[in-house]
Amino acid sequence: MPDWPAPKAVHAAFTLRSGGVSAPPYDSLNVGAHVGDEAAAVAENRQRVSAHLKLPLEPLWLEQVHGIEVLDLDAARLPASAAAPTADAAIARGAGNVCVMQVADCMPVLFASRDGSAVAAAHAGWRGLAGGVLEATVARLGVAPGKLIAWLGPAIGPRHFEVGGEVRAAFLRHDAGASEAFHLNARGRWQCDLGALARRRLGALGVTAVFGGAWCTYADAARFFSYRRDGQCGRMAALIWLG
Repeated sequence: MPDWPAPKAVHAAFTLRSGGVSAPPYDSLNVGAHVGDEAAAVAENRQRVSAHLKLPLEPLWLEQVHGIEVLDLDAARLPASAAAPTADAAIARGAGNVCVMQVADCMPVLFASRDGSAVAAAHAGWRGLAGGVLEATVARLGVAPGKLIAWLGPAIGPRHFEVGGEVRAAFLRHDAGASEAFHLNARGRWQCDLGALARRRLGALGVTAVFGGAWCTYADAARFFSYRRDGQCGRMAALIWLG
């Protein structure tokens, strides 16, 4: 559960990899339906998450593409048979709608208004961060940045996230100070700090109350899936809702 000063109406959680029914390499609480796992296992795992957290409604599981599209769950009216919408962030102001992001190294970022009237979740891997997914989410929420709090969920840490110069360049084009989040390694590549980049982006928006960001998915195989570490693996979920 996020350790942040969220209002009583705000509920949030991050799933770990244990407690489900999926077989290796998806063992065991995989909630991703797009990674090659058995559909029945994924459905059971999602049901277990819903039951354990006492979710008010079934989450709308999105097709995430490392973009910046934001879905307003209060406006979404989809039949049960509809394909999953494509988006990398979701917002909700109405009680019951559950914002959820699937991750296995990318950073989930949860938002809540200080008065408990709005929440959001964003999928912030390096592509989404560089593209502006956090900016798009805050803009779509329509809450003054100073009245928001944010939580950075588990993601791959800087010791294990090696990237090429093109990734660093993508951030420096937007913010020269982002160079502080990259450190050259002995191989001539860069160790990238997603948490530092997210905090810079949020700070520039005026969101200064930022919590979390201390967990590395790559370094903790017992608790977290990690695509960089394992390749084929399951997905975890960051969820937030009002109730």
